[in-house]
Amino acid sequence: MDYIKRERYLAQLIRAKHNRLIKVITGIRRVGKSFLLDPLFTTHLIESGVKESQIIKINLDDEENKELLDAHKLSSYIRAKLISDENYYVIIDEIQKVEGFEAILNGLLYLRNVDVYVTGSNSKFLSRDIITEFRGRSHQIKVYPLSFAEFLTATQLDKREAYQEYVRYGGMPQLINLQTEQEKTKYLKDLFELTYLKDIIERNELERDDVLDAIVNMLASAVGSLTNPYKLTNTFKSHGMKELSINTVRKYIDFLIDDFLVEKVERYDVKGKKYIQNIAKYYFADVGLRNARMNFRQQEENKIMENIVYLELLRRGYNVDVGIVEVREGDARKQLEIDFVCNQSFQRYYIQVTQHLETREKTKQKSRSLLKIEDNFKKVIIVKDDILPWITEEGILVLGMMQFSLDAESLNI
Repeated sequence: MDYIKRERYLAQLIRAKHNRLIKVITGIRRVGKSFLLDPLFTTHLIESGVKESQIIKINLDDEENKELLDAHKLSSYIRAKLISDENYYVIIDEIQKVEGFEAILNGLLYLRNVDVYVTGSNSKFLSRDIITEFRGRSHQIKVYPLSFAEFLTATQLDKREAYQEYVRYGGMPQLINLQTEQEKTKYLKDLFELTYLKDIIERNELERDDVLDAIVNMLASAVGSLTNPYKLTNTFKSHGMKELSINTVRKYIDFLIDDFLVEKVERYDVKGKKYIQNIAKYYFADVGLRNARMNFRQQEENKIMENIVYLELLRRGYNVDVGIVEVREGDARKQLEIDFVCNQSFQRYYIQVTQHLETREKTKQKSRSLLKIEDNFKKVIIVKDDILPWITEEGILVLGMMQFSLDAESLNI
């Protein structure tokens, strides 16, 4: 089987060449950051006429490069290879292993013929840290698990079977090489517990790993539902953990977000044009990881669909919020929810996600909040069914999940 080319991310890397910034490849562990740089990006460079001697690849996770963990030796090693005025491409994997790596990268930034690319992800370092350290001097490319379109190219299944597989196991790249249900389940559970949670606990020296464990379970159970640290803290207290503070819960949620494992989505008041800070939704970086965490018990497909749609919108470069629109009913005011408000440059889309629109009544129900929006940006309902796009009587575009997932331009129909 040919490897998955990750063309969207490769294109971003290619566009970022020689932009005088450090390229920082971010994302959860095992998502394919290193693979994106080598072989995908290095192959592009060679095919573009770059000589291998101009590509300086250093994997600091490799035992052979152990001596390069010393900052002075690493700097000397790189500079010894800069023997001409040609353009050089320095690719460093697991840069966090070097104490004082910031000075090395800062020094390379001043060399006009050097283009720098780094990854890093373990309990001592998060890519977000380096973004903060090099604010204004770095270019972040965030890598997500395989999209459904990428997954489909790598499987022998037809698209309906592939979709069911994707909804259950998600898009972590290594899954493509696993055959049985037992292998896939074990891989996802081990990845969650022995890699992600272990990293967070060690990196932040957490004393209450039981609390972290419980918070993960709560967020996984309530994926795509409105919640906040206050509600989660009350849940803990109702189970006898009265000593637990809201600040601790908030801090532990932030650890999950910082590790790219969970995404927080703010609520946005469309009419009031303001954010509502006291409550939000949380989605997981991969639905398979979320499902494995729940032992594949809670399979609310509508919420899983929301999670998949949310991640796909992020892959396409949209800024995504959860929307509300306030309406008056008699003397009362009511807030209607919009699953996603998506912005990119001058574009905006309002999106609802549902499994089916079986009847006219159901269509009117899902359209209600969209029709209360007073601007003229596009309104979309995404359904599970594999259907041809159609327009409701009120002018709302209805898309099937397959077309939305497989056609990057489907929102523009």
